[in-house]
Amino acid sequence: MNDKIALVTGGSRGIGRGICLSLAERGATVIASARNQTALDDLVSEAQKRELPGKIEARSLNVADRDAIGPFVESVTEKYDRVDILVNNAGITRDGLAMSMDDDQFDDVLTTNLRAVFWLIRAVSRTMVRRRYGRIINIGSVSGIMGNPGQVNYAASKAGLIGMTKSLAKELGKRKITCNVVAPGFITTDMTAALSDDLMASVKNIIPLGRIGEVEEVAEVVAFLAGDAASYITGQVLVVDGGLHM
Repeated sequence: MNDKIALVTGGSRGIGRGICLSLAERGATVIASARNQTALDDLVSEAQKRELPGKIEARSLNVADRDAIGPFVESVTEKYDRVDILVNNAGITRDGLAMSMDDDQFDDVLTTNLRAVFWLIRAVSRTMVRRRYGRIINIGSVSGIMGNPGQVNYAASKAGLIGMTKSLAKELGKRKITCNVVAPGFITTDMTAALSDDLMASVKNIIPLGRIGEVEEVAEVVAFLAGDAASYITGQVLVVDGGLHM
């Protein structure tokens, strides 16, 4: 990926951070975006310490701000001329039972997890279509496939992401642009670290592989889809969940 330009949203921590490092390990120039500039700067420092073949550049972005998307993508393409790989990883949760969930809880999640993905793809795909090349990878969740109590908003956003991805795969395929979903299950991140030991033990009991996944295991799948080896894969959902959903 030495000549590839990758844009990763939500790149400051967790799965997004792992994806940025994985792509840079393969030589890509990675534009890591998030709202937390301090965490982004720490990511850049880590990449430099590792002396990775590629590089990571930090740029602040709130994907929920629709008016910021266009200028942000333009600034990237002005510097690098293109975006070869787009990884839509940024996402939020606002959990609660449906009967007590207010409109803001629902709308905030849909805006960040689904609308923002559309805004970014709409902006980035123009340069991909012009160059007749692109890799679009949307980070979903098993919640969007199997549902999850207390997450009607989150599950709806991730299920919508699957439908969006399949439609885009059909629209953009003739321009040699692939579009896929990676759907993680329970992965070791700050979010799962906050769960109780009893809950984590019960979760492990229902996962056939008997453990929680690691960030690197998701990042490796994303890197595969971003590379030339996956050039004939599009419109697919690759589930990384240890067999939780079958």
